[in-house]
Amino acid sequence: MNDSYLRFVNKPFGSKLSSMLGLPQPRILERHKPNTPVVGGKVLIGTASSQSILDKILRQLDNMQAETRYHSSFAAPADRQPWSNNENVKAVVFDATGLNDSADSEAIYRFFKTTVKSIEGNGRVVILGRPASSCITAEAKIAQRALEGLSRSLAKELDKAIAVQLVLVESGAENQLESTLRFLLSARSSYVSGQVVRLSANSAGSMLSINWQTPLAGKKVLVTGASQGIGAAIAELLVREGAELTCLDIPQTSLALKAICHRLGAKPIELNLNEPNADQQLVEFAKLNQTWDVVVHNAGITRDKTIARMSAEQWNSVVNINLSAQQRINRALLSSNSINNGGRIICVSSISGIAGNRGQTNYAYSKAGVIGMVQSMAPILAERDITINAVAPGFIETKMTAAIPFAVREAGRRLNSMSQGGLPVDVAETISWFANPASSGLNGNVVRVCGQSLLGA
Repeated sequence: MNDSYLRFVNKPFGSKLSSMLGLPQPRILERHKPNTPVVGGKVLIGTASSQSILDKILRQLDNMQAETRYHSSFAAPADRQPWSNNENVKAVVFDATGLNDSADSEAIYRFFKTTVKSIEGNGRVVILGRPASSCITAEAKIAQRALEGLSRSLAKELDKAIAVQLVLVESGAENQLESTLRFLLSARSSYVSGQVVRLSANSAGSMLSINWQTPLAGKKVLVTGASQGIGAAIAELLVREGAELTCLDIPQTSLALKAICHRLGAKPIELNLNEPNADQQLVEFAKLNQTWDVVVHNAGITRDKTIARMSAEQWNSVVNINLSAQQRINRALLSSNSINNGGRIICVSSISGIAGNRGQTNYAYSKAGVIGMVQSMAPILAERDITINAVAPGFIETKMTAAIPFAVREAGRRLNSMSQGGLPVDVAETISWFANPASSGLNGNVVRVCGQSLLGA
């Protein structure tokens, strides 16, 4: 990454000058390092109601060896330490699952009013709520839906690279929070903020014993578009997590593909997904080699033009590679049982598919279609204990973004709550979270990896 402004404002003179001029002062993001604690500091616990799930939250925080503190707005159990108002914390977990009426929301105000200034730089805030659709009364539905506005506004108010997320926990899914808490409270989620995650009940996830250092040990994983950029970062991180990898890319990338496969001990597949029978070739590979536990659809292309100047070939090639090929591959692998029960399908969408982008009607159509595919397939795949989720990257520092004009590049970097671009590893970390065997309650989610871009929802 060559973000000279980010480096400048994080030096004493640059920090002072940017402050005097009222310019953005982004912090360098902390990112995960192996063999470090999940949370690098104290975790403050709060609740909006006595009807809480705190006992389950605490049990999972204890599994992470997190040092917890209780807010003074409710009595701490005898074996828990209360929080003193001048004590800094690295993370905050606020349980709003018991909030049944907006008239009772002052507890939220009081909690965050007294705590936000105590959150350290690169800190984390996780708010837990219930899906409005699962609430019985209209009052509860309204109060729970309102949490989305709260979490997104907090994410824009809290500077110092503090990320804020809302997790909607379906009744019965409380014991499956650990994978999500580990991700959202850690440096793995440094470029994820302002997101709403939905966690559904799934008996499989709560029965697993996970090695959190290598949660993908023994899992067979296919990554498309894996020879460079974001795809290479995904491949490298999943191998670090223990995965046995198959990397796919077009024949034109043969040298780069073979190099990364040699380095990672992965199997290569040279295949153009634009070919009409590409899906069947993958099925044949699976029959001869292995079926997969995780399939990551990362392959994608751009052919940017305004629609008035776009050729049919430019439209069709983007839609076919980015969307239609994924649909064909999913159908073929699922119908041939080439994706194992308990498997994961993870798609790479884009913020362009959410907010749109000038000159990218073909790309935005394809990436919005990926979101539609995830949402429509999730309930169907749940019957086979298979999940499907998507990441939607924003401005990620790659060779491609380094080549775009300076003004456009700077706008992409600064127009988000973190005031900087993300790295390929940020996308890879989010995919790893979805791929984790303990993430079986995550299904049908689309999570933006964009530093809470100011464009889109």
